Amino acid sequence: MLIKEDKTFDNLREKSVMKWLEDLKTHDDIEVRGGVQIATEYIESLKKKIKQLEDKNLLKDKYLKKVKTESDK
Repeated sequence: MLIKEDKTFDNLREKSVMKWLEDLKTHDDIEVRGGVQIATEYIESLKKKIKQLEDKNLLKDKYLKKVKTESDK
């Protein structure tokens, strides 16, 4: 049985950071504007990596469950 995590806080935090970055896109300093793009791309790369790791972990869990079920026979 899977228990779904409450991601309310994480979602709120992500929206706040993304809003802050969006606001910085119009900053007078070009370095700040460039930093916004770098930070946004970095966040997206981290999200992709997290998704890959979650998928890999799920696959591993399914395999281990299958192995355990077969060994119990």
